[in-house]
Amino acid sequence: METKYKRILLKISGEALAGANGFGLDEEVIASIVKQIISVHELGVDMGIVIGAGNFWRGRQGGQMDRSTADYMGMLATVLNCLALQDALERAGVVTRVMTAINIAQVAEPYIIRRALRHLEKGRVVIFGGGTGNPYFTTDTTAALRAAEIKADALLLAKNVDGIYDSDPRKNPDAKKFDEIPALEFIARGLTAMDTTAVSLCMDNHIPVVAFGLNERDSILRVVTGEKLGTVIS
Repeated sequence: METKYKRILLKISGEALAGANGFGLDEEVIASIVKQIISVHELGVDMGIVIGAGNFWRGRQGGQMDRSTADYMGMLATVLNCLALQDALERAGVVTRVMTAINIAQVAEPYIIRRALRHLEKGRVVIFGGGTGNPYFTTDTTAALRAAEIKADALLLAKNVDGIYDSDPRKNPDAKKFDEIPALEFIARGLTAMDTTAVSLCMDNHIPVVAFGLNERDSILRVVTGEKLGTVIS
């Protein structure tokens, strides 16, 4: 089977891992994601992964808490998701490495770009945790940054919604879905499907973003093999 991309950065929202529960980890959802990752990995596609932490913690939950403290808590929460996905992948026979921007030597390797590239060259799935290692940056921005660093052909944004709309389709039944939208238009419209810093970073580095629904059948594989799915931020 031919693939459109040889190296991808897959961004998975934390909420997606929670499934219908809305919090924590849903084993059936993780098993479904692992199955899709394996199908892509078997095609020889290099794969880096960034996972959000919305199923455990969001910075805005901190209320009166110092923003930096709240963001560091979110970074730590991403590591929980990384370890859960790594465990599921390795039980399925896929060699996986978790690398974190915050040093947690007992459970993950420190993020070093040359080491990450070497893992990819050896056919390992690399999961990037701990955000960028700095507060005030989202995991969307982390995904864009890692995509640029590993020279990914595309950033795949796997979400609970099947693409990017001009308004929230869960609140507005007349919301219009975009098949493709230029990065500058995305920013000008003030759309929130992806952090604007992340969109700008992808634009500057000529990395296309494909936003699609994770719960659609074989959606990751279908995007990697070139099927038009979701929305492309060009």
